[in-house]
Formats: sequence, structure tokens, C-alpha cells
Amino acid sequence: MGRRRGARALVVLLAAVPAPGTAAAADGPAPCVVREGRPHTDWTGMRWDADVLCDNTAGDVRLQSFFSSPVVGRMVTTRSWFVCWKTGDPHQGGSTVWYYTQADEIVSRPAAQGWGYMPAFMLRTGGDPVPGLPKCSWG
Repeated sequence: MGRRRGARALVVLLAAVPAPGTAAAADGPAPCVVREGRPHTDWTGMRWDADVLCDNTAGDVRLQSFFSSPVVGRMVTTRSWFVCWKTGDPHQGGSTVWYYTQADEIVSRPAAQGWGYMPAFMLRTGGDPVPGLPKCSWG
């Protein structure tokens, strides 16, 4: 009897966790997920072997971590990956954390290939910086 009840509880638990890449449950965003073995190389040649996948608001990606920096791309997806974080301009989220990523669409400075920063308030992280995400080595 005990084994059957435990197995049923596991099935219920697994059914409550959204599959990677699917929409979050109706009661809130999916948690950020650290993904190993996800190589990325930015336009400067910097490399990462992992990323963090988080729910986010679609919007501008800026070349640098301040609001007067040019918009180089737009994130149109609402679950995106990020490779590191650094501090920048304070923003409406109450922090100075910005996340480095590659935009879904390039809108200017094609040489940058859409790589830039989104302020932390645009991500649903549960806390900033996201645990497991490294600080950008240049920031």
C-alpha cells in the first residue's frame, strides 16, 4: 500500500511541473533553469558552456547595461536564455542587475549580432542575480 501511494504522489508531482520549453502553469512563471552543455559564443568571441532559461517580457536588448545605450535587438520570445549578468543603470525592478543574451531580432548594429543586455525587471527570476548564472567577466 505504501509503495502505491508513493508512486501516485510522484505522478501528481511530475504532472505539476511544466516540461522544458512549455508554457508556465497558470498560477505563475516557470522557474529559471540552469542548462549545462548549451554553448554560446558572442560577437566578441567570448564563450559560455551553459545558460539559464527564464520567463521574460518581450522587449529591447541594449548594447550596454544602461538605458541610453543603443537598442541592438528585440526579444520576442517570452522564455529565453541568458549567459551572464552585470550591474548597470538602476531600473524599475529596484536593482542594478542586467542580463546578457542574444536578441531574437536584430534592429541595429548588425556586427553585435543582437547580443546585449536586458534589465532584471524584464525577467521573472524570483531573485537577482539568478543563482547559478555567472557574473559577466567584464562587468
